[in-house]
Amino acid sequence: MVSSRKNAAATPLERYRNKRDFAATPEPSPSNASTANRTPPHGCSFVVQKHWASRLHYDFRLEHNGVLLSWAVPKGPCYDPAKKQMAVHVEDHPVDYASFEGTIPPKQYGAGTVIVWDRGTWEPVGDADKGMEAGKLIFRLHGEKLAGLWELVRISKPGDKADQWMMFKKRDAWARPLAEYDVIKALPDSVIANPLGPVEEREPRTPRSPRAEAPEIDLSAAVTASLPAKLEPQLATLAPSLPAGGEWIVESKLDGYRLLARVDKKRVKLLTRNGHDWTTRFPLLVAELKELQLSSAWMDGEIVVLKNGIPSFSALQNAVDGQSNKDILYFLFDVMFLDGKDLRKVPLWSRRALLAPIVENAGERLLYSQDFDAPPAQIFEAATGLGLEGLMLKRRNAVYESGRTQTWLKAKARLRQELVICGMTARGGDDGEVGSLLLGYYVGSKLHDAGSVGTGWDSKTARDLWKQLTPLEVDATPFNTPLKKPGRWSKRAAGSERWVKPILVAEVEFTEWTADEVIRQASFIGLRLDKDARGVVREGGTTQASEPFPQLKITHPERVIDASASVTKADLVRFYASVAERILPHLKDRPVALVRAPDGVAGNLFFQKHAERTAMPGLKAHDRELWPKHPPLLTVDTVDALLSAAQMNTIEFHTWNSVVRRLDAPDRVIFDLDPGEGVKWSHVQEAAQLVRLLLSELGLRAWLKTSGGKGLHVVVPLAARLDYTTVKAFSKTFVVHLAKTIPKRFSAISGPSNRLGRIYVDYLRNGKGQTTAAAFSARARPGMGVSMPVAWEQLADLKSGAQWTVQTAREYLSFQSGDPWAEYWSTKQLLTRAMKRLP
Repeated sequence: MVSSRKNAAATPLERYRNKRDFAATPEPSPSNASTANRTPPHGCSFVVQKHWASRLHYDFRLEHNGVLLSWAVPKGPCYDPAKKQMAVHVEDHPVDYASFEGTIPPKQYGAGTVIVWDRGTWEPVGDADKGMEAGKLIFRLHGEKLAGLWELVRISKPGDKADQWMMFKKRDAWARPLAEYDVIKALPDSVIANPLGPVEEREPRTPRSPRAEAPEIDLSAAVTASLPAKLEPQLATLAPSLPAGGEWIVESKLDGYRLLARVDKKRVKLLTRNGHDWTTRFPLLVAELKELQLSSAWMDGEIVVLKNGIPSFSALQNAVDGQSNKDILYFLFDVMFLDGKDLRKVPLWSRRALLAPIVENAGERLLYSQDFDAPPAQIFEAATGLGLEGLMLKRRNAVYESGRTQTWLKAKARLRQELVICGMTARGGDDGEVGSLLLGYYVGSKLHDAGSVGTGWDSKTARDLWKQLTPLEVDATPFNTPLKKPGRWSKRAAGSERWVKPILVAEVEFTEWTADEVIRQASFIGLRLDKDARGVVREGGTTQASEPFPQLKITHPERVIDASASVTKADLVRFYASVAERILPHLKDRPVALVRAPDGVAGNLFFQKHAERTAMPGLKAHDRELWPKHPPLLTVDTVDALLSAAQMNTIEFHTWNSVVRRLDAPDRVIFDLDPGEGVKWSHVQEAAQLVRLLLSELGLRAWLKTSGGKGLHVVVPLAARLDYTTVKAFSKTFVVHLAKTIPKRFSAISGPSNRLGRIYVDYLRNGKGQTTAAAFSARARPGMGVSMPVAWEQLADLKSGAQWTVQTAREYLSFQSGDPWAEYWSTKQLLTRAMKRLP
């Protein structure tokens, strides 16, 4: 073993052994196996362990000469070569340590939680022993998160107390700017709990050096075939979530007309997605397609007109309908047939690799649709900021399939789709100009009312629409289903409708679908001459992507919610997106009260318990008869509902103790431990243990969570057998007994004067219609604490009821290997014996 310091320990693992008490720590003790040099034929292992000790850091370890050379890297690895990360060389570790995950107990060296963040093999460039001695070690990593060339360079001088190095990425095909990709944030979890597989197999890279060879194109699935006369294009499915993983090719969603090009020697045809021949419309494009270096092909693309560098649909319409269309560009993104070969079964990346050089050598109007080498979420955010329509996401190895598929997804930055024009009203009641368009969409063979649009055109367009629609007028509504009642979002005037044959299609942008399933705040974009009205359906509704990361369209993302912690609206919405799978079991089917903060936590806050106050897409409004004499109750049952509420400035989610199907029978009791002024945190911890102990004596198991504020919540799951009156009476008797037994610590009466120096245990939350902040809910107060479920074993280590915040909760949860409340859901307890035992 070669040491980088003259004063290294006499044996490789002596320092490691001397620092630890192996009777107390679960870390592996050095084995008796030999530490002689071993170099497997495929390289030695490396591991990066994420270690939350006194502060979060990353332990980078390279197996060499029978031990793990180790560095503590506070900020973790970074793919950006410009980012030089501090790395402190520490004691060697045993090879067995590479698989260690667990918690090092308090008062032990390195006390805290450890997960395996990355693992794989490494290869030194040159002699590793000489590199360590010289303080310059270059190596190649083959991990599940890290790949490519890296370097460690010593920066400390002989005699320095700490052996300090710098770790950084070398410039190669894997190097990526931090603004483009932050691997620490993108992949925070354990690779043991969530194995990813080798990153080089998941994300094979084309070397970026101009002299490097490109990967060999895979044409094994290509077959000899004649050029078909017709070809139906592949269509994308709307994805209300963005892929968080997997192999995707990500392109801009171009705001234009889909157009397929058929080239047979020097004969060119341009066809719309429905097979209409538009060849004669675009002679300039045809001329450039004829000059391509190919004999025959079917290619797929989109025509656009750029305005200020961004595709403009209205500008495209003007160019298509006008005398000159010299500004139209044709972005090509796929090739299905080429020079006598059917490529439809060839992987998409290979088809695009064939297409790129063909288009690059073409005229100025033919362009290659570039893809972006960054996580979809980052590209989507950038696309939204630029005003693009959204993204196209295509499976890297996808074949070309005619019709709508799940291997092509479209992620829209704004709600926008085609709708059938079913009628109109006249502007001002006078003939000649359209005042609004009455819209619809198909469900099977039935035409459904979708509301109306009355903005987005000028007087000329209003007159043109009138001229196109009046010849199509009919006497009766074309809808096969009942019309929605005209509401505040509808522009129509009752009785003024003029119905038309449902032939024309309009492109419309809008803010949301209302509970009545009509579009809200719509704006007309243009007519879609390339779309068949019978194919228009309502888009969205279910998550089509296989990965759970939600697509986030955040309005006013920069708005500051909490100035004290620099939390923005974007931070809040993304927090709820990240914990959606965890919080929804605590919300689903439970009546909810929302704490909303339109002006941030420092402004006015208000509760919303019912549907009348504000319409939020996705939230479910229940039948008024469920709770007579009260407005309809709301529930948050889906990711869409959760994020919709967050978009509307909801910070806190409070829930009833019962679910809607058994509204009068609570299935839990909650004891809210709320410390008064002057109460030490240690007394709050002690109080929680006392409440648990008393509950245990009554035969009841309880679970613990932080409140996100000053206190703690103790939750007792029940079988839903008793009514609210009985359960509340039990909780009151319990708290009164507690306060009488230990009056110096507990109070059963609310009010600041009654809990001065004491802890008020709130039992009132157990009444019908009362609510408590749900697990994983943020709190609307400075710091933005989060109510976090914890194990009882964690109680002694808690620092406050707001230990985790919107900004730190996700990081903490990445360490969680299990659910501390796993048994809560299956525990159904009765209060019968407990009520008899209470005095």
